[in-house]
Amino acid sequence: MIIRLPIAALLAAITATAHAQVSAPVTPESLVAAAKRAAGQDHAGTFLRICVAPDNLAPRPQAAAPGLRAVPDRATWYAAPYKVFDDLYFVGTKIHSAWALTTSEGIIVIDTLFDYAVEEEVGGGLKKLGLDPATIRYAVVTHPHPDHHGGAKFLQDRYRTRVVMSGADWDVIERLGGTAPGGAVPSRDSLVSSVATDGQQLTLGDTTVTLYITPGHTPGTLSVVIPVREGGRPHVAALWGGTGLNADRESLEHYVRSAQRFDGIARQAGADIVLSNHTDWDGSKVNLPRLASRAPGDSNPYVVGAEAVRRYLTVARECATSRVMRLK
Repeated sequence: MIIRLPIAALLAAITATAHAQVSAPVTPESLVAAAKRAAGQDHAGTFLRICVAPDNLAPRPQAAAPGLRAVPDRATWYAAPYKVFDDLYFVGTKIHSAWALTTSEGIIVIDTLFDYAVEEEVGGGLKKLGLDPATIRYAVVTHPHPDHHGGAKFLQDRYRTRVVMSGADWDVIERLGGTAPGGAVPSRDSLVSSVATDGQQLTLGDTTVTLYITPGHTPGTLSVVIPVREGGRPHVAALWGGTGLNADRESLEHYVRSAQRFDGIARQAGADIVLSNHTDWDGSKVNLPRLASRAPGDSNPYVVGAEAVRRYLTVARECATSRVMRLK
């Protein structure tokens, strides 16, 4: 069940601890400063993208003419796949992340990129890693923006992958119609899709991921708790499904509540890894090259510890709260 507190009470609660030692009143500027402190060097990219130069305030690209779509030059988006943990693989682009989690009964993919990238990055990337894309059983789409849902229809059509999205975001997909910037939208046919519920445990073989509905970035954004292994040792990844902030009060208030709630979920799950669906936001632009050059015995750069996971969500929450306070 999603608990909805009055936003005024929530803002008071979430700022009380962070500012308990500060006598001056809480302001948008003080919240941004708190977010900057929480970000440190670990989450500087997230802080810059949502507190300093928000991506979501720029106009979204317009849909191409029916039957046409713009495909950027491959050199601007292609990225090599990486094995990140024993059972988790990066199969994204330079900017957008897609994650492949291997299980005893097949693969769960989280986010599907733009449609022009999915075949080479997800399908081709898995093959380069020695994995079979025909075994992709589920594709969890965190939210219906074409950089994340655009490849879902390809996976449905090619591999009969079941696409999982929240009901609210399936409704958004259906309002888009047959096409959108980034390509065709996935089918909601029950044979190749599922509607996620809050707290749902999605089990495939020996692995269970847990899905949480965290509205704010979109009406039904999914955030995911993912068990992974490093050298056989267990870890837990928290994937915050929609980091960018919108401009309207309702979305921002949902976002603040969701970030506060997912902070508690990640803490209870023992999450010591932060993942995102953008390479700037979880340090993948830095961490993936570090993995490639890692010497035997070096630690995995994605394992940041529980305190850093909480600081990531603090950045998201404080930046969103600052944005709410600036609204008239």
